[in-house]
Amino acid sequence: MNAVKLTSTLTFRLGTLGAVLTDRFSARLAAHDLKPKHVGLLAVLDSGAAASQLDVARIMNVAPSLVVSLADRLEELGAVRRERDPADRRRQVLTLTAEGRDLLAACARAAAELDAELLEGLDQDGAETLRATLGTLARRTGLPAD
Repeated sequence: MNAVKLTSTLTFRLGTLGAVLTDRFSARLAAHDLKPKHVGLLAVLDSGAAASQLDVARIMNVAPSLVVSLADRLEELGAVRRERDPADRRRQVLTLTAEGRDLLAACARAAAELDAELLEGLDQDGAETLRATLGTLARRTGLPAD
């Protein structure tokens, strides 16, 4: 049986590449005093998939207490508004503000710039194949793939 070389596995390569890209994305988000999880919360709100802090936590697969601290920071920045749900006063509903949409757009531009750097040297077919394959893998693991 042939030995598998760790560095040739997709798991290792995608994990390492993900860590590198997360570091680079984090560095760009620092200009906005944000971290990737803040942007994830903004994206969840923008998608309309959830509004309550508990639903956001479920979708992001994080502890509800983390959503509270992320929302605290985003509220300080004017990116989200937190309100009690009139139908259930125990529930906190998060709403993306106009400032939050602008901030999310700036973060999307930063991500697109990193995409361009990542895809540099690939032809259009290679880039589209990579996007499609990653989209398929994301969907199969329950992640957004649009």
